[in-house]
Amino acid sequence: MSRSPAASKRQMKLAMFMTGDGNYHMAGWRMPGATCDGGQNIRRWVDAARTIERGKLDMLFIADGPGVSGLDDLRTLSHVSRIDRMDPVTVLCALAMATERLGLVATISTSYTEPYNVARQVASLDHISDGRAGWNIVTSGNKDDAQNFNLETHTPHADRYARAEEFVDVVRGLWDSYDDDAFPRDVAAGRYMNPDKVKLINHKGKHFRVRGPATTPRSPQGHPVLVQAGSSEAGMNLSARVADIVFTSQSQVKNARDFYNDVKGRCDNFGRSPDDMKVMPGVLIFSGDSEAEAREKFELLQSLIPLPVAMQRLSNNLGGVDLSGFDLEKPLPDIPVNSARVSAIESYLTISRRDGLTLRQMAMRAAAAKHHWTLIGSVGQVADALEEWFVDGAADGFSILAHSNPNGIDEFVDKIVPELRRRGLFRTEYEGHTLRDNLGLSRPANRFFHSTARQHASV
Repeated sequence: MSRSPAASKRQMKLAMFMTGDGNYHMAGWRMPGATCDGGQNIRRWVDAARTIERGKLDMLFIADGPGVSGLDDLRTLSHVSRIDRMDPVTVLCALAMATERLGLVATISTSYTEPYNVARQVASLDHISDGRAGWNIVTSGNKDDAQNFNLETHTPHADRYARAEEFVDVVRGLWDSYDDDAFPRDVAAGRYMNPDKVKLINHKGKHFRVRGPATTPRSPQGHPVLVQAGSSEAGMNLSARVADIVFTSQSQVKNARDFYNDVKGRCDNFGRSPDDMKVMPGVLIFSGDSEAEAREKFELLQSLIPLPVAMQRLSNNLGGVDLSGFDLEKPLPDIPVNSARVSAIESYLTISRRDGLTLRQMAMRAAAAKHHWTLIGSVGQVADALEEWFVDGAADGFSILAHSNPNGIDEFVDKIVPELRRRGLFRTEYEGHTLRDNLGLSRPANRFFHSTARQHASV
């Protein structure tokens, strides 16, 4: 399977995808040698970030939600580490001081915040990190979130995406509300800001009324990198219109290739090139010197998941559907595609039917990797599979789901990355200083001004 280093000039983009406690697998915090206090121990995050940067990965990505899932059953929730997590932007600001080239991406919901706040937070992170920030745009799928924000029920899927579309436009407008050279800071003349370089966006839409301008100068990247992960029709259209990176959950190469071609094919509808977007499917990796060793690690973690925890997670991922009345040894029942998690429900049903899984088996798979690709094998087998997806047009790179911290991170950086480099599939050094530089993305033009002061700063 391995191709020669000269077989392709194109190279993978790689992100390390971490949940708020640092472990993607539901039992990751129980893995021998893993950290069990990552949700509130910033030193664990610093160590992880430095390891990821040592591997020259493009970014560290923190998944997050504004609330806690599973509050209807606190006894089951008591076995879950995911409840313990800090605000991702705050964490990434600390990591910006401990790293130099690593991209730093935070998840922030458009359903439970305001565009002015997000524009300010992420632009500030871009300044603090000198151009390494990104924002993962989510509309939130947890039904419990609503009750922390003066609502009784979760907003329907279509309404959430309509709000998100307008939300993103307001944020991008605020990021353009100053020209690149709007702040001369001329001490002798006593002029700090050039009033001709300021734009009040005066946005008045269905969901938001925002005058502007922002409180931060235009950031080093112009716009921090925008990430989007929706696989529904509305989600793919939003990605095609604004996303620099698309994270997606795919479990077979054919489906991944179909998604890749579909979402990139929509870019032309919005005046964009397919090359303006990087598609990076998520993959949970267990590797070892042999396939047997890798499988042993996987089976160990699986054995540490209490069944009620697995069932609770599957229920939450299906939009809060009550699964208690169904037979565990029969197939996953038909679940109505409700307004909470359209694409997720469709993915779970597809996997269950395709692989002939019982409800119990589907719950345990969800506890490991949700509906993402799970890849188990020797270092060579893992590299073969990643190479196949990449070369065959199913991905521009991958979002690596760290099953545990530091175990899963160390395995990938110290074993898989060198093999990918040997095959010429991944960088040996960062190409530039900003996240856009390293992703090969251009710096966006300012829609309100035409200054070229920093327009060509990125390559």
